[in-house]
Amino acid sequence: MVKEIEKYGIPIVHMATITTISVSVGANRIVPTISIPYPVGNPALGEKEADLRMKMVKTALKALETEVTEPTIFPV
Repeated sequence: MVKEIEKYGIPIVHMATITTISVSVGANRIVPTISIPYPVGNPALGEKEADLRMKMVKTALKALETEVTEPTIFPV
């Protein structure tokens, strides 16, 4: 789905726990997530979870601004 949307010039960020799958399906902008049950959070962090989520969203926004020609992983 990611590649199909990008064909129309709309940049997409694929946030995924298993980044090797993202690379194998051809996603261009990949942001690694935390775990399968909590991809964009970590309940063990308590109040600091909001900071983690904000950092992940900012990483995804930076990925959207970045021109890429091949699968690129943007570490959080």
